[in-house]
Amino acid sequence: MSTTLSLFDDEFLKKLEYLSIVSKRVFAGHFRAERRAKRRGTGVEFADYRAYVAGDDFRHLDWKAYLRLNRLILRLFEEEEDLPIYFFVDASQSMAYGAPSKLDYARRVAAALCYIGLANLDRVHVVAYADKIKGELPPQRGKGRIFKVFRFLGDITPGGETNARESFKTYCTDTRRRGLAVIISDFFDVNGFQGALDILRYFRHDIFALQIASHEEAAPVLKGELVLVDSENNVSREITVTPSLLAAYQSEYSRFCEQIESYCGKYQLGYVRTVTDFPFDELVLKVFRQGRFLK
Repeated sequence: MSTTLSLFDDEFLKKLEYLSIVSKRVFAGHFRAERRAKRRGTGVEFADYRAYVAGDDFRHLDWKAYLRLNRLILRLFEEEEDLPIYFFVDASQSMAYGAPSKLDYARRVAAALCYIGLANLDRVHVVAYADKIKGELPPQRGKGRIFKVFRFLGDITPGGETNARESFKTYCTDTRRRGLAVIISDFFDVNGFQGALDILRYFRHDIFALQIASHEEAAPVLKGELVLVDSENNVSREITVTPSLLAAYQSEYSRFCEQIESYCGKYQLGYVRTVTDFPFDELVLKVFRQGRFLK
């Protein structure tokens, strides 16, 4: 509970209200109308025909078609429905790194986006994952539910290796409505990030990838002989850090980030990269201005 209080104090709540006001101003008139999905049902816009089967509503039979074809034909209409938002928060052990930790930063960003979603959009789902689904907050709706979100996020404990593909596969194969999937992660996964995002694309979710890193990961300041230990699988390696080795690491890290950005660009997915000392409220506004989150 103390973690929750320190993360989501009065100052944080004031920032949430500010973000909510800004979002309403920026997206006035577009919130509900733009986050819609169409499905066939009994709405007002004609979509298609199909053969009548026992149990269908007689009121939607096309009697003119029956007189012409001597067959019972059902008229189908398009219904509009609001789309859910799924927040996938990486809770693997690597997210515990940094000051503030990547997980604490992820919690704040997730809480801010959830708050605006609750206030202006639809039901939000919050999921913590690592090598499997570690926890799930049932769908919430309405601004007053933000404190349940706070409690859930505050209770997340980092641990385990990352296997986003299996986590997302497990979550999505349990019947879920198509919606917006927001992944908040460092994307350090020995299995790679592509397979995980492929799963979400296969289930036809709109996707927003938010990559979080610490400055020490992007540009480490190390030298001499060291033993490096992988935080997730405890594999250790003895190395001698030289300027050329650091340059090679930074080049490889940049390539890793560019691969994620390139993948998202290829499939027209939302993507933002940030570091943990970047103000989270500015990041949230950056997400909004990109347009994907409320498209």
